[in-house]
Amino acid sequence: MATLWHGRFEGGPSEALQALNDSLPFDRRMYREDIAGSRAHARGLQRVGLISVDDLEAILAALDRVEEELGTGGFEFVPSDEDIHTAVERRVTELAGPAGARLHTGRSRNDQVATDVRLVVRRELTEVAGLVISLQETLARRAAEAMELDIYLPGYTHMQQAQPVMLAHHLLAHGWALARDVDRMAETIRRSDVSVLGAGALAGSSLPLDPAFVAGELGFSSVFANSLDAVSDRDFVADSLYCLALTGVHLSRIGEELVLWATAEFGFVGLDDAFSTGSSMMPQKKNPDIAELARGKSGRLIGNLTGLLATLKGLPLTYNKDIQEDKEPLFDSLDTVRLVILALDGMLDTVTFHADRMRSQADSPYAAATDLADHLVLSGMPFRDAHAVVGELVRRALAGEASLADLVAADPRLGPEAVRRLEPGASVRGRSTPGSGGPEAVARQLEQFHRQIAADRARWGPAGD
Repeated sequence: MATLWHGRFEGGPSEALQALNDSLPFDRRMYREDIAGSRAHARGLQRVGLISVDDLEAILAALDRVEEELGTGGFEFVPSDEDIHTAVERRVTELAGPAGARLHTGRSRNDQVATDVRLVVRRELTEVAGLVISLQETLARRAAEAMELDIYLPGYTHMQQAQPVMLAHHLLAHGWALARDVDRMAETIRRSDVSVLGAGALAGSSLPLDPAFVAGELGFSSVFANSLDAVSDRDFVADSLYCLALTGVHLSRIGEELVLWATAEFGFVGLDDAFSTGSSMMPQKKNPDIAELARGKSGRLIGNLTGLLATLKGLPLTYNKDIQEDKEPLFDSLDTVRLVILALDGMLDTVTFHADRMRSQADSPYAAATDLADHLVLSGMPFRDAHAVVGELVRRALAGEASLADLVAADPRLGPEAVRRLEPGASVRGRSTPGSGGPEAVARQLEQFHRQIAADRARWGPAGD
């Protein structure tokens, strides 16, 4: 069967050209968006008198049939179907006859595909945002449980134990990073919310089209301003890939900590059987594969972003076939982030926190060194001097001269009152400033986080769609 562009050519395309050129294997997932765009375009054509009411009814009936066939697997593709757009138009023409042949009036695949991809971003990024919010809800619930059990653990800088914080504070830190991801997705969807149907191949049309009407039919909030920019713009795909890559980085950081916490050396968490794997050789092993894959797949997401940017950087206006390379990384990133979120959500939902182990590590007297310096500051000593005093006591304790508590008690600048700052839980309870890691501050933060989730749920809907 001939291609849609066969008129200019004496012969058909070579097998090598078809194999390289065809995008149907991956863009067929846009069939709903393509059919929605075709319905809107057909209604727009009828509205300005370019097709009759009878033609419109025939086209819409054919589009309904094509959507059913594609949805149920009954659609038969043929070798000349280069992409989902040509496949749909070819089948509509088979079903509707001359009316179907009028469907592409005033439209190019350039503005058609750009519109389809924008619709995909709007729909699928909304779905991903809903999954991110669900993960935030899991973090909030586990944080609330940790608060009830008064679980605290060492905080770390440079992977060295630093100061103790509530476990809820640690979990919510990841939750706030994810909140920024949700906000970025909303902004990306806003930037994608532009209809480009009517831009044609690059220069618009001499036909009396009404792009604003078609935009309204598809639920777009605005219409393109420049036809050249409209068909060549893939900023919104790059924006999407950036959102997904940064979300992947945040998921990777959660995964990294779970990998560390599940080791015998840390011993902070126990993994549920349903969300961990075993070894083919070592019977005792229980591996955090989900967390490792969350960490590993972030590189893939980053690669999708940088790959598209490299593709776009040297393209002259307007459409070039290079732009066909936008969809595979976009679809892959959407699918990858979905998989990682769902698996990581289940892992966090079922993980067991070993509270005693966490507390015992956090109660090291050295974790309260800053509190001792603060004690001296409250007595009037400059902080830099206080830092040096406590640092010397820590050095002497580590050298085996005496315990830190004994050295503090014997130091006239500190004494027995300061020793109370070394008692179990005293350091974390002392963190009271807004946004800090102590119990009262974290309780207020948890309320704030719940409000953030509620606001996002109201914006995105109960399931993010």
